[in-house]
Amino acid sequence: MPRFETQKSPMAPIHIRQYQDRDYKSVLDLFISGMEEHIPTTFRHLLTLPRTLLLLLGVPLVMVLVSGSWLLAAMSIFFVLFLLKLLARQPWKEYVAKCLHTDMADITKSYMNARGSCFWVAESGGELVGIVGGLPVKDPPLGRKQLELFHLSVSSQHRGQGIAKALTRTLLQFARDQGYSDVVLETSILQKGAHALYMSMAFRKTRQYFLGAFWRLVDIPAIQFKHSFPSA
Repeated sequence: MPRFETQKSPMAPIHIRQYQDRDYKSVLDLFISGMEEHIPTTFRHLLTLPRTLLLLLGVPLVMVLVSGSWLLAAMSIFFVLFLLKLLARQPWKEYVAKCLHTDMADITKSYMNARGSCFWVAESGGELVGIVGGLPVKDPPLGRKQLELFHLSVSSQHRGQGIAKALTRTLLQFARDQGYSDVVLETSILQKGAHALYMSMAFRKTRQYFLGAFWRLVDIPAIQFKHSFPSA
């Protein structure tokens, strides 16, 4: 039987239920807006890198030496900042585009019709305010049965009410009921709030690595978390 969770908040009761087709547009809006929130954080991170500071100092200096124009030097700083903003946007835009052509293209097919998987939404006052999904890991370690957590996101106007924790708790209970031995997930080093949430729910960091050349260049490793059930 599906499990539902209702949680009280200062604004309105939070109701967690399984995804329905009528939720699709709201789910996508929440997913995309959640991903786009990482762009400013990534941009600020880029500004702290020594290589970026060197670029911001070196390019104007070269412009002065070559052209003798301080105006061009100042303009070059704005140009570099503009390029850094584009650089910060690109990986998140690519991730969204990839998801919209894979698991998020048809949530019912990807999550609701597949055995051992599910997708949940959180509602408050008739508004969809949170999402999370879980899919079986295709090649888990020998002797393990693992569920991977995907797309945990809560509307910025409804944070601080325990919605993300309630969604995660719902997924953990589902995993336990389905006989999974572990729940795993992947996040970036920049998502400090998510780290604190997972650690508070008995997840532990198991691995830190770069997903590709771009992430290594900008020094943003991915972190893998795992929650193991006591009986597993």
